[in-house]
Amino acid sequence: MSRRGARLLFLGLVLLAVGFGAAASRIYVKAWVAQRLLHRAWAATQAAGTPVKPWPWADTWPIARLSMPARGIDLIVLADASGRSMAFGPGLVAGTAPPGTPGNTVLSGHRDTQFRFLRSLAPGDRLRLEDARGAWHDYAVSDALVVDAHAVEILWDTDDSLLTLVTCYPFDALVPGGPLRYVVRATALSAGRAASAGRGAQPDPGDRSASGPAPARSPTPRA
Repeated sequence: MSRRGARLLFLGLVLLAVGFGAAASRIYVKAWVAQRLLHRAWAATQAAGTPVKPWPWADTWPIARLSMPARGIDLIVLADASGRSMAFGPGLVAGTAPPGTPGNTVLSGHRDTQFRFLRSLAPGDRLRLEDARGAWHDYAVSDALVVDAHAVEILWDTDDSLLTLVTCYPFDALVPGGPLRYVVRATALSAGRAASAGRGAQPDPGDRSASGPAPARSPTPRA
């Protein structure tokens, strides 16, 4: 390759890198600004007792608040987990238990913005979920695993209160979506257990395994 050709190639790579960086920055800024607006809508929702949209043209609204004070996590959860909604925040997967009710509450979020903290969660870590009435529900992380994107068992309902957080995997993948999902499961704590719950050990990545044959459709959104 000639020296001029090498320079043009180098310049092209630099411009491509700058373009990717600018796109990534827009994603983070959009998510950050959206969460500020969503917090305002959440406060208005609790004050009014009815759902309040974060902006006039929004087709979703806040239904819960996910918090992890030890890590500085404070996220507003949206009413659905469509790709359009998850650009602004984590959402409730359709058909799963509403926040604060018995059953399996499944929340999905993007691995590179709101749910990137999932990779560092360990058994025993505390999570809190606030419902529209202002009641807080405490959970302790029980396990973390990697499953096939079509694994419907992570959506199955339960008699007990379970919080399931789902995002795409691996966390550092260049292309979003993919065939795998990272799943963190947390069990509800009673008032006494919530006061005494502690931090456990980091899950062993070697224990994570993909599920078996996939059904015809993907139960969890691309995150």
